[in-house]
Amino acid sequence: MSTRAAPGTTAPGTTAAPRTTAAPGGAAAPRGLTVVVTGASGTLGREAAALLAPGHHVRALTRDPARAAAGGLAGQVIGADFADRASLARACEGADALLVITSDPLRPDHDDNVLAAARAGGVRHVVKVSALAVTDPDADDLVTRWQRENEERVRASGMAWTLLRPRAFMSKTRDWAPSIARESVVRALHGDSRNACVDPRDVSAVAARVLTEPGHAGRAYALTGPAAVSARDQCRELAAVLGRPLRFVGMTVGEAVDAWRARHPEPLVQALLEMSARQAAGGKADVAHGVADVLGRPPAAFAAWARDHAAVFRDAV
Repeated sequence: MSTRAAPGTTAPGTTAAPRTTAAPGGAAAPRGLTVVVTGASGTLGREAAALLAPGHHVRALTRDPARAAAGGLAGQVIGADFADRASLARACEGADALLVITSDPLRPDHDDNVLAAARAGGVRHVVKVSALAVTDPDADDLVTRWQRENEERVRASGMAWTLLRPRAFMSKTRDWAPSIARESVVRALHGDSRNACVDPRDVSAVAARVLTEPGHAGRAYALTGPAAVSARDQCRELAAVLGRPLRFVGMTVGEAVDAWRARHPEPLVQALLEMSARQAAGGKADVAHGVADVLGRPPAAFAAWARDHAAVFRDAV
């Protein structure tokens, strides 16, 4: 589904139209948009840059441009850091549109910095990747509060804006690859709880579309897959794709917390606990239609994502 902003809350302007360059004879000729993609070396940003690059000038921002360029990142690869407003300002100067993908709920200044740089650089349209949990009144974990605050920053930025609110990414199952390769085992907490997870390629495709066509300013799109699936369901789908049996093992809360603490700071561990409890209570099972609204086709199912990424699980060590 999509929602339109309440009266008085839409930032001025609409989706940026192409700027022009001088054509032979002095006439102005349209060209593609200049689009800044933050988080360009991540799952969403990399795919969005690849989709945008054939028709638009992409500035792909990353903290390690040499590594990103060597890895085939599309567009003009630019070194920038969310904590360095000057580097962001240089990257945003004269751009038409901006895709904001941030990932650290302990650093709210990252969103402040990139929006300030975009505003100073004359960016006219900002697309922010948020989370569908912001629409759930029962969600009050650290990550959801951070995303709600990020959305408010975007609305108050003075630029035209569009919000993308995905459910969990299907690609999170990549975390199971080592245990699948070594033991043919999938381990997860609340294995029968369901999540309407979304193919991140669909999120990137929606981002590329709303960045470059009119009609999306002041809108928020809820992005899910076509059905809510459980970890046990995903285990069965992966077994079918890999052509061998996999065993699902349910984790206790204590085991999940220990695994999270090995990777994340304590405030994020507590947020993950709260988010998993909401999923267990059915809070993440509703299916939305934002992908179809924007792309004119249904979202991809988990089985399709698993088929396309089978090598991730076959080749893991």
